[in-house]
Amino acid sequence: MGLRSTIRAWLGRRLLARTGGQLDLSQLSAVPKQFQLPFMRDGIDPVPELAQRRAEEPVTRLGKLFGLSIWMVSGYEEAKQVLGSRDGYSNDVRPYVGNRDTSDAHDIGGLGFTDPPDHTRLRKILTPEFTRRRLQRLEPKISATIERQLDDVAGKGPVVDLVPDFAFPIPFTVICDLLGLPIESRATFQELGPARFDVTSGGMGALNAGVESRSFLIEAVRQQRENPGDGLIGQIIKDNRDDVTDLELAGLADGVFTGGYETSVSMLSLGSLVLLRNPEAMRMLATEPDSVDAIVEEMLRYLTVVQIGFPRFAKQDHLLGGKQIKAGDPLLVSLSGADRDPAMYADHPEAFDPHRNPGQSHFAFGHGLHRCVGAELARMELRAAFPALAKRFPEMTLAIEPGALQFQELSIVYGLKSLPVRLNADLPATV
Repeated sequence: MGLRSTIRAWLGRRLLARTGGQLDLSQLSAVPKQFQLPFMRDGIDPVPELAQRRAEEPVTRLGKLFGLSIWMVSGYEEAKQVLGSRDGYSNDVRPYVGNRDTSDAHDIGGLGFTDPPDHTRLRKILTPEFTRRRLQRLEPKISATIERQLDDVAGKGPVVDLVPDFAFPIPFTVICDLLGLPIESRATFQELGPARFDVTSGGMGALNAGVESRSFLIEAVRQQRENPGDGLIGQIIKDNRDDVTDLELAGLADGVFTGGYETSVSMLSLGSLVLLRNPEAMRMLATEPDSVDAIVEEMLRYLTVVQIGFPRFAKQDHLLGGKQIKAGDPLLVSLSGADRDPAMYADHPEAFDPHRNPGQSHFAFGHGLHRCVGAELARMELRAAFPALAKRFPEMTLAIEPGALQFQELSIVYGLKSLPVRLNADLPATV
């Protein structure tokens, strides 16, 4: 055994000893370099190495971690097979993050980390609240929120940052209204949102950020258990008072809350950058209402801001894409890689095409059992926000050099840290 392998084995034994013989991924202080590929981008685009790996091995082993082979799935068909399997994989990550005899806020719950039959029961509670018919009641409020925020943007001009002034407040306000939560903690959650998905420091940073937001939501659920509000939390309590615990409901609310606003923040900010680089798409959104749905779907496919699906753990040995997967092996499905697979999108999948209509075959919202329950709400927001932005500021340009843009590096949900724009064309532009 070489020196490097000896050191890795020693570190593995130390980590296992610290967790009573149970692997605790949350104790990793950093994501090893060989596992970073699914999170890496060059600006908006996944790094070229991802496309190269997909072409050579749509299922590729990134490396081993304490005896487990870590697999990346980047081919469209292979990704669909994994995401669509009901019985071949587990999403329950709890055995891999150690035992915590602490507060309820440390518990990892929600739909994404739950297997049937618990997943089936919990999703059945949540799904009726996210049907298109039930969500239609929010359309007037969403439109009013967007117009109010655009008024605020106009008042702050001529140069504004679209991330805090446009991309964040719209979905945050909508999701608070949906859940029946106050918006007083807006500044706190504006910081916690990106931290929930940041893997630059391994697992602890994301888990600690999750503890803070779950603590807030657990307390909100307990308060509404006594006095149910008019939002989703209150409605679920009214409908399922004896069928869901406070911790389960807080887990559901946590998934809706963080997934419902942070992903939309990224879509609105990165989507605005796409429009700045594609004047034709900007014009189409402003003047051709029939183009909106297709452009939004193409933007969802092209950006795929949720870079990987929830980790899947193989339940048994099997072949996938010609590779032997062992029981217990974790699989990371590269949603951004699969959504640019030429096998599915043969006509320049690496480019954004406002005339392409990918339909809803992309993986921006996942696929199968764990497909995002809030997909229709996200679509409603995007279909309303982008045309409104294009109509209000059709001559908007980037206010800094493109190379100066800062992105959320090594994040499960990819996004921009800021997006300074000039609202009027009479000012110097860089795009």
